[in-house]
Amino acid sequence: MEPDAKQSRLHKLPVFYVRSKVRIASGILPSEGPPNMITASIVLYNTPKDQFKRLLNCVKESTVSLRVYVIDNSPAPRSDLVHEEPLVTYIRSEKNVGYGGGHNLALRKILGSSEFHFVLNPDIYFGPQEIEKMLQFMRQNRDIGQLMPKVIYEDGSLQYLCKLIPTPLDLFVRRFAAAPLSSLLRRRIERFELRFTGYDKVMDVPLLSGCFMLFRVAALNQIGLFDERFLMYLEDFDICRRMNAQFRTVFFPGATIVHDHARDSYRNRQSLKLHVESAIKYFNKWGWLNDPARSRVNRDSLRELGF
Repeated sequence: MEPDAKQSRLHKLPVFYVRSKVRIASGILPSEGPPNMITASIVLYNTPKDQFKRLLNCVKESTVSLRVYVIDNSPAPRSDLVHEEPLVTYIRSEKNVGYGGGHNLALRKILGSSEFHFVLNPDIYFGPQEIEKMLQFMRQNRDIGQLMPKVIYEDGSLQYLCKLIPTPLDLFVRRFAAAPLSSLLRRRIERFELRFTGYDKVMDVPLLSGCFMLFRVAALNQIGLFDERFLMYLEDFDICRRMNAQFRTVFFPGATIVHDHARDSYRNRQSLKLHVESAIKYFNKWGWLNDPARSRVNRDSLRELGF
């Protein structure tokens, strides 16, 4: 099928259910798109200029050439940020379509024409070699659908972004528990974030953070794009869970990025409201107390990781 015809067919399906009826044997996918055609997308919403330029400079200085799609959800256009940037395609959304919805605007354009796609938060940065390290590992392991590198804070400390599939209690404790309660449940939180692993080896984990997602495009064609019911928050849990059901979702500490993490929902009432709404949508979709797949995946993951 020609790429244009294929994309036309995909666009007619719901963005969260673009899926083949036949699963490829052993979860190993052929390459899709021209070799070395690598793309990335960045969603802006009133993003500070210095922050965005820092990330864009990282992309430009990378040893791997990336075609970058910048999706602007901001109330006022920010096209000046990408003026005269030849490798950047600027997309102005008609309204704030959310984090996942913004990245979908780019993903629909590259399905069938890109081999790998990076979903990048504006508040990250990395060295020139890091993209190449990740791509090399993905090409050596054709059963991986999604990868996340090691993520650190600006002071060099580790961010614990690998997770089990959450229960409502896991999310409630991490976000709302007062200090005494957090202390009593610290062991549960640390297990949820897989801290016992040391984050010092390649790991197959159920959920990877949305701050930096490397997708094999052929795998996305199987499991679908971001579910746009999530305006912001937990869209990464949802898409990673769908990916993990068919392909490997891997933490790769052989590459490192820095995440200048602000935790908006801890400081901003509107962001907190969106976080709660997304959590309700997530558990309505996957199950609150009755989620057999969650129990099975978490149990198997903990056993394989030596807990």
